[in-house]
Amino acid sequence: MTRRGFGTPVAPAPEWLAMRRLRHLTDAHRTGSTNRALGYLMAFNAGAINAGGFLVLQLYTSHMTGFMSMLADSLVLGQTALVLAALGALLAFMTGAAVSAILVNWARHMHLRSTYALPLLLVALLVLVFGLVGAVTTHWTTWFAVPLTVLLLSFTMGVQNATLTKMSHATIRTTHMTGVVTDLGIELGKMLFWNRAGREAPQPVHANWSRVRLFSGLLVMFLAGGIAGALGFQHWGFVCVVPLALLLMAVSLPPLWADARHWHQRWQRPASDN
Repeated sequence: MTRRGFGTPVAPAPEWLAMRRLRHLTDAHRTGSTNRALGYLMAFNAGAINAGGFLVLQLYTSHMTGFMSMLADSLVLGQTALVLAALGALLAFMTGAAVSAILVNWARHMHLRSTYALPLLLVALLVLVFGLVGAVTTHWTTWFAVPLTVLLLSFTMGVQNATLTKMSHATIRTTHMTGVVTDLGIELGKMLFWNRAGREAPQPVHANWSRVRLFSGLLVMFLAGGIAGALGFQHWGFVCVVPLALLLMAVSLPPLWADARHWHQRWQRPASDN
């Protein structure tokens, strides 16, 4: 807060507050508001990628439940190509989650501010690659009998889901809505529960309204992202995700820049002392 004239407090301009929030959106220090804001953004990203990917590939590339069912059905039916496709998507998603865990834990050990910015920057770069060369990679078949694009998107969603899960202590998941819908249903059940009055009544049940707002917001943003992705791919093709990739890069870079400056100062300090 700044002062003007005779020491009169002046609140920061709204645009400065927005810039500060954007700058700290992927910082290692987390708050409930930054977790929610980042969760909404990444839910929009996942919705757009899933919807657009389905239009191109006829597959929802973050839907691991569906791939597990495909794997089971295909094993029984002896459809080797579909078995390989399901295995490829599952392994790519799992590998992405493992890479996210490695990056987050390494950054924590190094005491970096970019603990979550590192894997989210990787997500942004992969989305950018998908937007720029996705049309080409859809024709590059792999050993798993699916185009390289399927593995790329599954890996990307694995990185994103693991990062948001670790960041929010498993409260926020953005690449699939099964858990979100379940948690929202639980809170709605609490809301509708009749609390019996009387001396021997059990502890009353109340809905957690902050969780209701969070899960409702994630659902809305995932749906909005899906609509935007479907419309974008229908009219402009792969390039429609490039602005989204650039936005993710913008929110990931500030903590990385702060870490770079910090380490640069540490390396320069011995030289200046001499």
